[in-house]
Amino acid sequence: MTTSVFTMPGRKGKGTQQTRNLWNDAWRRLLSSSTGRIGLAISLSLIIVAIIVPLLLPYNAKTDRNLRNRLLAPSWQMPATELANRKLTNTSYLFGTDELGRDIFIRVLHGAPLSLTVGLFAVLVAVLVGSLLGLVAGHVGGWFDTLAVWMMDILLAFPSTLLAIAIAAASSGPASLTARMSAVAAHIPVLDRMFDPQLFNALIAIAIVEIPIFGRIARATVLSIRGQEYIVAARATGISEGRTLFRHILPNSLAPLLVQATLSIGTAIITVAALGFLGLGARPPRPEWGTMLSTARDYIGDGRWWYATFPGLAIMLTVLGFNLLGDGLRDALDPRLRK
Repeated sequence: MTTSVFTMPGRKGKGTQQTRNLWNDAWRRLLSSSTGRIGLAISLSLIIVAIIVPLLLPYNAKTDRNLRNRLLAPSWQMPATELANRKLTNTSYLFGTDELGRDIFIRVLHGAPLSLTVGLFAVLVAVLVGSLLGLVAGHVGGWFDTLAVWMMDILLAFPSTLLAIAIAAASSGPASLTARMSAVAAHIPVLDRMFDPQLFNALIAIAIVEIPIFGRIARATVLSIRGQEYIVAARATGISEGRTLFRHILPNSLAPLLVQATLSIGTAIITVAALGFLGLGARPPRPEWGTMLSTARDYIGDGRWWYATFPGLAIMLTVLGFNLLGDGLRDALDPRLRK
């Protein structure tokens, strides 16, 4: 990490130093970019919603149903006479209801914690495992590097969505390793409300698909900087290889990994929705956006446009926010753009 020191003379000749580093400059450039500001605002808003909604609007999907109000259009679109007959207001069902009379607006809001939690945890696992694998492979070299590159190339040779489907389907058995891991996660206070075995399988599948991406980025960064003068100087002073790797090489790999992690969150959320749409994600009645789209496809031809529209818009907005944030970070962390 490069650090610039600016000295400002004082009245008595004593200088006061102001330190600016890469991350401070990147934060300023991110906030000065319209793309970065929009992406940051959308992403933070969704994260805040995911945290606050379960606290302010407790929801039990197993008991939420009202068959008398099944498949109602958004209340602001309903005629006044129908609203009066049903004793509703213009804000009773902002997104309409589904085939069981459940409020789609409430379900979309409660789908945010599920999708964001799975996406964030999947990317976190992929970053930790993939980065460590790529850093060690690029730093050690030899047969370990060759084996790691072969493994990453094999995983990258498969279409990511199809590979996630295959891993999720193969891990769906009750005796699988992911099923046992999910049973352990079910006893963790926060995760017990978020995950079921099938959703946990989706998380692991997405993480495995993303691991080679971070591994290749970390390895390429190591290969590009391991011959730099400061690395050679660190070795010449007798610093161990492990300390050289994690003290000097890893910090210089954080910028590309951070950008890719932000972009991968959007990809992970799309994959979660795709697995849910195919029946390999969250199990009903959990309000997961992909699962809601899977159920809504049976009613699209009947003119119930709201059923699929609002979960789809939630997916689009979430992915758009993280993609814009990733683009803003990529521009902000690019040293060639520094003035």
